[in-house]
Amino acid sequence: KQWYQRRVRGKLFILAQRQVLEPRQYELLKQELCEGGEALQNLSSLSPSALPKLVDKNPSLAVDILLLLAQTQQFGEYLTILLNMELSLHSMEVVNKITANLELPPQFIHLYIRSCITSCTNITDKSTQHRFVRLVCVFLTALIRNQVVNVQDILIEIQAFCIDHSRIREATGLFRLLKSLDVKEI
Repeated sequence: KQWYQRRVRGKLFILAQRQVLEPRQYELLKQELCEGGEALQNLSSLSPSALPKLVDKNPSLAVDILLLLAQTQQFGEYLTILLNMELSLHSMEVVNKITANLELPPQFIHLYIRSCITSCTNITDKSTQHRFVRLVCVFLTALIRNQVVNVQDILIEIQAFCIDHSRIREATGLFRLLKSLDVKEI
């Protein structure tokens, strides 16, 4: 019976990279990760290049795994993959949850923010662009309010982004937040 359960958990880990897990499947893997069992050993089979699939299909599991991998030498590779992923709600969700639980290098956070801003700028479809501008503004607001980012380091870029998208309510709100912080411009 134990052999069968281990096999099922191993298959669930692979399945998590291909499709959205059902809640009970996710809980089973999460429990296994917390207990340091077989699923934890399966982390070695998660190459950094597989991370985008996991983030896309199972962002909560991606967060759980990244928090465990934070203690490894490979963690920097996973951060680089996150940095180079296509902008999505799930990728921002993963970064936001990780920053709530870990102190990430400021350079990573700044590069990720710049990547989000650049991605929004490069979207040609206006409807999609507006949706992502809203998401990025909400994401940036959360980072600022949770004091995850030193606003002074990227103030000019965020202000320019807000001004470029001033017709979008969330961008205006973010701009007001920046002004209310009374941050000295560099």
